[in-house]
Amino acid sequence: MKIPSKRENGRAPEVFFAFLKLGCTSFGGPVAHFGYFQDEFVARRKWLDEKDYGDLVALCQFLPGPASSQLGLALGWKRAGWKGALAAWLGFTTPSVVLMVALAYGIRSLGHLAQSGAVQGLKIAAAAVVAQAVIVMARQFCPDALRAAIAALTAITLVLWTAPGAQLILIAAGAAVMGIWGHWFAAERPRSAKPAPGGWHRGWVCLGLYLGLLLLLPAVARVWPRPSLVLAANFYRVGALVFGGGHVVLPLLQRITVARGVLSEDAFLAGYGAAQALPGPLFAFSAYLGAIIGHGGIGGALLALAAIYLPAVLVLFAALPQWERLRRLRSAQHLLAGADAAVVGLLAAAFYSPIWTTTITGPKRLGLLLVAFASLRYGRVPPWILVAACAVVGAVWLG
Repeated sequence: MKIPSKRENGRAPEVFFAFLKLGCTSFGGPVAHFGYFQDEFVARRKWLDEKDYGDLVALCQFLPGPASSQLGLALGWKRAGWKGALAAWLGFTTPSVVLMVALAYGIRSLGHLAQSGAVQGLKIAAAAVVAQAVIVMARQFCPDALRAAIAALTAITLVLWTAPGAQLILIAAGAAVMGIWGHWFAAERPRSAKPAPGGWHRGWVCLGLYLGLLLLLPAVARVWPRPSLVLAANFYRVGALVFGGGHVVLPLLQRITVARGVLSEDAFLAGYGAAQALPGPLFAFSAYLGAIIGHGGIGGALLALAAIYLPAVLVLFAALPQWERLRRLRSAQHLLAGADAAVVGLLAAAFYSPIWTTTITGPKRLGLLLVAFASLRYGRVPPWILVAACAVVGAVWLG
C-alpha cells in the first residue's frame, strides 16, 4: 500500500494562510494567478510537481467557471482534502470580497484606483510573474520540437482568434496532435496521483447537482419570484455557463443587472474599476453586485458569491475523480502532454494580450518590467515582495 508523501498530508490552516497571502498579493487576473500559484506551490513549497500542476491547469481550462479559483480548490484538495479545498477558496477569495463589499457600502474612491501609478506597478509585477511562469512551464512541457510547435501555434492562434471557446478547442487540438504523433517522441513518465475525491459515485452526485440546480433554480424563481431566489438563480446560471472565467463573465453580469434595470451603468462600472484594481479573483465582483442590488447588503453579497461559485465547485469535483483515473492510464499520457503544451501557448498568448498590450505602453514601464523579471528569476525575490516594491515604484515613477 502506498504511503502518502508529506506533500499530500498538509493541514487546512496551512493551506488557508498560503492562499490568504496570495489573495492579498495576486494582482493581474486569472492568467497571472496561474503564475503566482506555479511559483508558490510548485517552485517554492513543492506541494506538487510541474506535470501534476500542468494537468490541473488544463483541466480547469476545460471546465466552466473561474479557472484560477477552480485551480486553487484543486490544489487545496490535493494538499489537505476537502477541508483544504475550502480553506484555499476562503483564503484566496476573502480579501477581494471584503474590499468589494466595502465598495458597495460607499467607498467609491476605489473605483478610480485602476489608473493610478501604484496599480500600474502592480500590473507590471503580475506581467513579470506570468513571464516567469511561461518560461518555467515551457522548459518542462515543451522538451521536443512537436510540443514546442503546439505551444507556438496555440499562442499565435489565440492572439489572432479571440472567439469564445477558442481556448478549449486549441487545448483539445494540442492533445489530439500529440496523441497521433507523440509515439515518435520520448514516452511520458506516469503522473503521480492521489485517490479520487470520494470515488466515482460522488463525482456523479456533483454532476447531478450541477445540472439539477441549473434547471431547477430558474423554474422555482419563476413560480416564487422572491428577490433572493431570483438573485441566486441568475448568478448560478452565470457561473454554470461561462467558459474562460475572469473578464468573460463581465458581459453576462451586466446582462442580469444593468440590462434588467436593477443597477445603474455608473454603479456597475465603479465596481468593475475596483475589481480591476484589486488582488484575487475577478468573480469577487459578484459580492459587490449582490450587496448593492436591492440593498442586499452583506446577505446579498454572500448569496451572490455562493451562487456564482457553487457550479464551479460542483463541476470541478464532478470531473476530478475521472480526471485522476484518466491521467494514470498509459494511453492518456500523450494526450495530456499535448494539452500541457497547449496550456503553455495559452499562457504565452495571454502574456502578450492583454497583459503586455495594456500594461507595457512606454519605456518606463518596460524598464520596470525588466527589473521586476530579473529580480524574480535571477534574484529569487518572493512575489509578494516584488508586488509591494512595484506598487511603490509605480506610485512614485508612473503616477
